[in-house]
Amino acid sequence: MSDLAPDTGDGAPAAAPGFTVRILSALDADRYQRLRLRAIDDSPTAIWPTRDEQARRSIPDIVARIRPMPDQVVFGAFADDALVGVTGLARETLRQISHKASVWGVFVEPGHRGRGIAASLLRAATEHAAAEWRCLQLQLRVNSANIAAKKLYVAHGFTCFGTEPQAMQVDGRFYDEDHMVKHLR
Repeated sequence: MSDLAPDTGDGAPAAAPGFTVRILSALDADRYQRLRLRAIDDSPTAIWPTRDEQARRSIPDIVARIRPMPDQVVFGAFADDALVGVTGLARETLRQISHKASVWGVFVEPGHRGRGIAASLLRAATEHAAAEWRCLQLQLRVNSANIAAKKLYVAHGFTCFGTEPQAMQVDGRFYDEDHMVKHLR
């Protein structure tokens, strides 16, 4: 994919032009909650939980979700001070499967799409999993009907290894999810 951000050479991923990518902290909880609610409104068949479930989460719950921990981080993409994109990364904690991490919650504001932001977020997650956690593979799940997201993931080195039928139900309709993997070394 041509809009993947280049490596800066210092170990930090470069963001798309005009954007920065960094790990979120507790100070980002309000912005994260607002963006997460917009993500659910924009893509209810791609995001868990429902809008009502997310809206009921307290700020301390949000802080617990995004606070950097030894086995989980959330990356944010910023245009100036506005949070316009996110993705989470969680490493398995059990020793026998700790070589794996999962990417979750990838979302970019519709008005900022097509600028390489999602690719920059994926690059940040990949580099963190490989360099900080020494993971050997990344996994993710994506709605089987979300062609744009699947194209992005394939362009970023992910391949499908299976499909879970009826993985999610939204408004009485079921959606399948593709399980994808990217080998890091």
